[in-house]
Amino acid sequence: MTDSDFIPAPPVRKPEKDSLMRRQRFYGWLMGSPAFLGLILFIFIPFVMAIVLSFTDQRLLSPNPTEGIGLRNYDRLLAVSWLTQDAQRDEQNNLVLDVKGEPQFERLRTVLRKDPSYKGYSELSTLTFSDSRVVFVAKDPLFIKSFINTIKFAFLVIPLQCGAALLLALLVNLGLKGTNFFRTAYFAPVVTSMVVVSIVWTFLYHKDIGLVNEFLNKASFGLIDKINWLGDPAWSMPAIVIMSAWQGAGYQMLIFLAGLQNIPEDLYEAASLDGANSWQKFVNVTLPGLRNTTIFVIMSTTIAAFGLFTQVDVMTSGGPADSTTTVMYHAVRKGFREQDIGYGATISVVYFLVILAIALGQKYYFDKRER
Repeated sequence: MTDSDFIPAPPVRKPEKDSLMRRQRFYGWLMGSPAFLGLILFIFIPFVMAIVLSFTDQRLLSPNPTEGIGLRNYDRLLAVSWLTQDAQRDEQNNLVLDVKGEPQFERLRTVLRKDPSYKGYSELSTLTFSDSRVVFVAKDPLFIKSFINTIKFAFLVIPLQCGAALLLALLVNLGLKGTNFFRTAYFAPVVTSMVVVSIVWTFLYHKDIGLVNEFLNKASFGLIDKINWLGDPAWSMPAIVIMSAWQGAGYQMLIFLAGLQNIPEDLYEAASLDGANSWQKFVNVTLPGLRNTTIFVIMSTTIAAFGLFTQVDVMTSGGPADSTTTVMYHAVRKGFREQDIGYGATISVVYFLVILAIALGQKYYFDKRER
């Protein structure tokens, strides 16, 4: 008899255990089915329909039948090019100057009409040198501008909102008197309709009678002039950033608060025994303990920032001078207000891929930092 004859047989799973696991799996799918059904009906199917529509010229209330146009919508959305121009010169080869004393160039519209390869292009931006300039053109320059505006908003609002949320969470976590009241007060803007919040802040930002300008004027003893918050391109986007950070900080505050309460008190006691002060405890105990929480907050805030729409629609309508137009606002305006459903769907599909790439890039970066 060999040793192989003594190899124990694999354990036999009891039928009762298999039956229990099947029932648990069935009830799990059953309880999750409403959520899965909602995802399929309101996210998956509309996204597939958007992909299909992006290859057509579908319009709302159009008497013409829908036709497939291939990649024409994507070319219209993403086509970007550039051209160089030399300043105009007279017969003596001297520069021709305009009324401002600057070199004069041939009208861009005339140049674009002369070259058939630039059909459908419009000016995006210009870099002027001494006697020449480089002109960047695009078939949809407003999409490029709106994407830059969205990136600018995200870079401003993410650190401001996350920093304010962490500060509020630290204050609430101190356990001072009235903690429950302040926790409710900080969270109240989150459950308030964004439309209502935007309307209220529109009045607060009013140039002549707004509370914000009145406060700044009184606090500075009249040294600060009244700011046209929503009518000046230099201030319109920062105004929306401040309002959005104030409205959303309460939600991230609760997440940070949950993370703070999960940090063991033993770590703070050990730091105190080592002679650490409050700042050293925050840097060496609190921040490392909030690592995973911070990653979640940053990623969720990033996705929400790229979905900016309601504030722009209510407060500025994309103005002034398209300084607050975002990709979501541009997609809605093209798809519904201008009734170009096919092109609006194209913007949505491309923008979804951009946001997905950014989210995956953040995940890869944080995963790499954790190793």
